[in-house]
Amino acid sequence: MTDERPIAFQRARSAEQREMRKQAILDAATQLLGEMPVGEISLRELSRRVGLSKTNVVRYFETREAVFFELLNRMLARWIEELSADLDPTATGSAEPTGPTEPAGPAGPAAPEAVTHTLARSLAERPLLCGLFSALGSELERNISAEAVREFKLAHVRLLGELADLLRRHLPELSPAAARELVSMTVVYTGGLWPFAHPSDAVAEAQRAPGLADTKVDFAAHLGRTLHLTVTGLLTVRT
Repeated sequence: MTDERPIAFQRARSAEQREMRKQAILDAATQLLGEMPVGEISLRELSRRVGLSKTNVVRYFETREAVFFELLNRMLARWIEELSADLDPTATGSAEPTGPTEPAGPAGPAAPEAVTHTLARSLAERPLLCGLFSALGSELERNISAEAVREFKLAHVRLLGELADLLRRHLPELSPAAARELVSMTVVYTGGLWPFAHPSDAVAEAQRAPGLADTKVDFAAHLGRTLHLTVTGLLTVRT
């Protein structure tokens, strides 16, 4: 049942109150994302869940897409911070690889696979972020002003730059340009693989047929291997 209780405070006047109201809207959006795909969440439903009128919601976010832009960047920033800790064991080669490798130190051939395995596993553990990545080009970059997109993308590019810097610390063989390309492809691969790894009920039922078993997509395994091949290629073709 939808919770339509209004937020406790009245009209936001101070910067602190406005931030509280924005956070309440983002919290409601996060809750809804755990229940349905982003494409099924309307501004009306979001307003109802947060307990505000649509008019009040658009005082803080011009469209529902703007809400999810902001949520995506906040989730991305949190993930990068947590990924830094997740990647620490890979520096000593202790992360579990995605396939057979020869023992090696942090600069050896096992290091890239350990990093890409950790990267893929970390993303797989964040379904809401992956879902937003998959909706980015097809849904979220519609019905929104150029100014809102500009603001989102400037922050987004800065965050992706931080991710590239983080990956270079663990894969120093990558040039800055190659690290940025790896990050870009990580977003593209994540957005592309996620829907196939989480099909509709009808598709999931059909895939139980013996002849369709190979069509199932293990998101973490596929993404880890794809990223490992990407790193291998980037190290071979210097940029």
